[in-house]
Amino acid sequence: MSVTYQDSNARMSQVAIHNGTVYLAGQVPPDATADMRGQTEQVLARIDQLLAQAGTTKEYLLSAQIWVTSMAEFDQMNAAWDAWVVPGRPPVRAALEAPLAKPEWKVEIMVVAALPEA
Repeated sequence: MSVTYQDSNARMSQVAIHNGTVYLAGQVPPDATADMRGQTEQVLARIDQLLAQAGTTKEYLLSAQIWVTSMAEFDQMNAAWDAWVVPGRPPVRAALEAPLAKPEWKVEIMVVAALPEA
């Protein structure tokens, strides 16, 4: 079985595709000056781009892992998430509070999606 990697550097790939499944690296916001909702919206837009590049969409999400730096802002993240996720097709999800690699980041999201059947 082959594995396809996209947007790779020496350390990591943003996308790995194997056996009909698309794995995304954790995504963080490019503009860390935004509030939690704004950062989450940026991350979700980037996820949309990477899924499209891999040949799938958020309609085929299987799972999501979400890290937030403060549960006090969890509702803001959920507001952006709820507006983005496909109604009737929410993936399995885990969310937790944790420090991120850069202190200005408020959220990081990692997803797994299926490729649509051809």
